[in-house]
Amino acid sequence: MPAPTDTLASSHEKWLVLSAAFLGWMFDGLEMGIFPLAARPALQDLLHTSDDKLIGQWMGAVTALFLIGAACGGFVFGWLGDRFGRVRTMIWSVLTYSIFTGLCYFASAPWQLGVLRFVAALGMGGEWALGVALVMEFWPEQKRPLLAGAIGAASNVGFGLIAVLGLFFKITTHSWRWIMLAGAAPALLSLFINFFVPESKRWQAAVEKEKSHPYREVFSPRLLKTTLLAISFASVALIGTWGSVQWIPTWVNKMTAGTTIPHPAATTQVVEAIGAIVGCFMGSLLCVRFGRRWTYFGLCASSWLICTILFTRFSSYDTGWFLLVAALASAATAAFYGWLPLYLPELFPTRIRATGQGICFNFGRILAAAGAIYQGNLVKAYEGSYAKAGATIVLVYFAGMVLIWFAPETKGKPLPE
Repeated sequence: MPAPTDTLASSHEKWLVLSAAFLGWMFDGLEMGIFPLAARPALQDLLHTSDDKLIGQWMGAVTALFLIGAACGGFVFGWLGDRFGRVRTMIWSVLTYSIFTGLCYFASAPWQLGVLRFVAALGMGGEWALGVALVMEFWPEQKRPLLAGAIGAASNVGFGLIAVLGLFFKITTHSWRWIMLAGAAPALLSLFINFFVPESKRWQAAVEKEKSHPYREVFSPRLLKTTLLAISFASVALIGTWGSVQWIPTWVNKMTAGTTIPHPAATTQVVEAIGAIVGCFMGSLLCVRFGRRWTYFGLCASSWLICTILFTRFSSYDTGWFLLVAALASAATAAFYGWLPLYLPELFPTRIRATGQGICFNFGRILAAAGAIYQGNLVKAYEGSYAKAGATIVLVYFAGMVLIWFAPETKGKPLPE
């Protein structure tokens, strides 16, 4: 029986699938955006201190737990998606990350905040792999670059929405818990997915034709090199984001402490989100013109350059040049999240696609967790300087500039069945 083609899915089904994936990843972005906004006031409240050396260490630890949870979620939910279907497993993942983010409202100690963020991240890590696999299996090849950009941009829409909320709702040591409740909203998405989103016909045909052994195949001799390289590419992107750019709102909070500037961290995060949305589309569309390898190399080079300028040339916050360069840094570093959902599905056959890309993207989160802890220690070593720590961590992009030339070029090739 031949594998179903994209043309067998109706236009209605394709748009339902895209809507579910977009909303799921948008709410993932909302979850990711909550902590940069609320981290400093939350940790000030829970630790009863304003010492940024201690706050920076705890922020690094909580961020690391979140990233490790997302990695574990990618492994678990990706495997479940290849065994039991994309749609059913996506419902489980959305419920996990929404419920446990809301429960952060009740945290009374930093370690409790870390544990709840870890469990919430399990669902978030799984949703990325499932949503990307589902969209790429429903839509035809010529649409994939644009859709990869849309999926990457979706998280930054959520990241921006929570920042807009921060513009109207001042987040302080007394009010930070309420914004955590906003993270419970995505639970409603699971109802939409359950009733309206169709299962992948490609996946159904693939598992009928040949029983899936996802982990065995992903790490088989035939795919091992590809898997390890893909893990490296995701790791470079994630370390750069979570070790530097995600700390910018916290850095701004410190720079503007004691001033009357209204909502500086939220304003910065809105600007970053706008830059990131543009960057995600840019990352995938550049692949069409220059190919997967040259695009990745260019993204690494531009991310390092712009982030270095931001962290070494600015020592105070203003609403002009600082915000412009922060937006550019966000666009460059977020462009990887348009590149990854396009490239990773092109490396693995359908029956193991969710597991393969889930492992690669989310194993990168484990290394990014180490980067977040390292960043926290750097902040302490640099006497509370988020800028010096950020300028150090972005050196990771040089590794990406070298490793990409060992990977296959997949431009113009169909998804492997």
